[in-house]
Amino acid sequence: MDALITQATSGDERHRGPAVAVLPVGSFEQHGDHLPLITDTAIACLIARRIADDHSLFLLPPVTISCSHEHAPMAGTVSISAATLYAMVNDIWRSLEASGIPGLIIVNGHGGNYVLSNVVQEINAAGPRVALFPAHEDRAKARTDAALESSSAEDMHGGEFEVSLLLHGAPHLVREGVEGDDHSAPNRPHLLTLGMAGYTTNGIIGQPSLASATKGKALLDSFSRSAEAHLTLIGQVPAQ
Repeated sequence: MDALITQATSGDERHRGPAVAVLPVGSFEQHGDHLPLITDTAIACLIARRIADDHSLFLLPPVTISCSHEHAPMAGTVSISAATLYAMVNDIWRSLEASGIPGLIIVNGHGGNYVLSNVVQEINAAGPRVALFPAHEDRAKARTDAALESSSAEDMHGGEFEVSLLLHGAPHLVREGVEGDDHSAPNRPHLLTLGMAGYTTNGIIGQPSLASATKGKALLDSFSRSAEAHLTLIGQVPAQ
């Protein structure tokens, strides 16, 4: 993870000057027996690092624990409340704003962080300042660009998408045996009521056996291109 977390100094950022910041938001939750609890954090950091490097952004350290309540019965999962995550992100934005940073991209690595949509919408009521990335459209395009074989409905947790990104950017995090963890549960109408335990016994919903490092690289390439539209919107801040 050291390579994925910023190690910039104050001098580095002073030299860069005001730049849009990028905040990775992950989670600390089960991903079966062969992927680490930090999987979502590692993925958020991979995407954030790539777009920060490609677009000269101010990379922030990740939020590593978030809203993983749907995984609560499964070993190792730790959550904070939606209210706490909302407050953290809102406070981070206010601090950035006070220091003259013109915008923020939140790279969300965990689908259960629904509250991030609320905080972004509320901040942007005063004008476009913050983007939540990747949007649904960005993920769909990345899946197409990377020629993923499973659908987004099938590939919900610990499957082709996530494992491909890790195989490319952090292969040491993927343990032997993950290719045998495929589990299908494409229809999950009561996920908010039953949680993940209602639809999987091994913690996976997806096909990690389809993953490859080549697909992971293609996913990151696509995300870097898609980020440009978000940067255009939040990087042009009108004078107050």
